[in-house]
Amino acid sequence: AGIGRVEWFENHSLERDINTLVQVNLIALMQVTHEVLPYMLARREGHIINMISVAGLLASPLITSYAASKYGARGFTDALRREVAPLGIKVSGIYPGPASTEFGSHVGKNEAYRSARSVLKFRMTSEYVARRVVEVAKRPRRSLIIPWWFRIIFVFETLFPVVMDWIYYSFTRKNHKLDEEK
Repeated sequence: AGIGRVEWFENHSLERDINTLVQVNLIALMQVTHEVLPYMLARREGHIINMISVAGLLASPLITSYAASKYGARGFTDALRREVAPLGIKVSGIYPGPASTEFGSHVGKNEAYRSARSVLKFRMTSEYVARRVVEVAKRPRRSLIIPWWFRIIFVFETLFPVVMDWIYYSFTRKNHKLDEEK
């Protein structure tokens, strides 16, 4: 399960867009893991696969709460893997980019998001994402970033964060309506 909100942070609802979003995207993930982990530890085997999002790697404007919850899920996944790997449990993080799912129709109607989304025309199908998750289940690995070209963006973000800040700064200056409202 996961929920998201695409909007400037100052327009987020404290209850739904912050509290509920973090509860579903991070806390529930931790609670479910907490419930199944003892059974895996007793058998000294198992594989936990967490569906995170590229938002757990790249913090973009308009998805502030969502990115925070996904960065938390990433931290949880990495820490848990390091904690339980010596005990026979595998933990993988899946980081999908844009996919054609129902999720996109429930994130809000922000105009800047719609224009940014039109630039990223490529959308994976949910079937493609599911096939890749099954591959990870069959051949465990630390993480999977899909589509492949998001790995390049992530490396660029890691090596040149100031450039990414500038790109996001330019996007926000162009699209945020705060100055026009005054």
